[in-house]
Amino acid sequence: MNKVSNEQAFQEQISQPTLTIAVFKASWCKDCHYIEPFMPAVEQAYAGRITFIELDRDEVSDLCEQLNILGIPSFIAFRGGQELVRFVSKLRKTREEIEEFLGRAIEVSDALKS
Repeated sequence: MNKVSNEQAFQEQISQPTLTIAVFKASWCKDCHYIEPFMPAVEQAYAGRITFIELDRDEVSDLCEQLNILGIPSFIAFRGGQELVRFVSKLRKTREEIEEFLGRAIEVSDALKS
């Protein structure tokens, strides 16, 4: 997962014509550590369809405030600079829930292409 540590790099990445999932995490977040073991396999499963970027909530706090991110980890899908869908809650996220969100993000992205 590409790490992005400032708003400019974030804007450059999400403005790409491909589907990008921004994952907001923090080093102190137990739920963020919970997803770490399976996220590489999830990324691999969606390789070629989704670009994943990771942002540390504490490094981009202004951006998190702008995007109204309250719980972490949070997942937001972007394409062409536009937010498509988000998976933001204060609850722990399972692999199944994350993959369900990614499937939804692909559906929305594909629907907007046509």
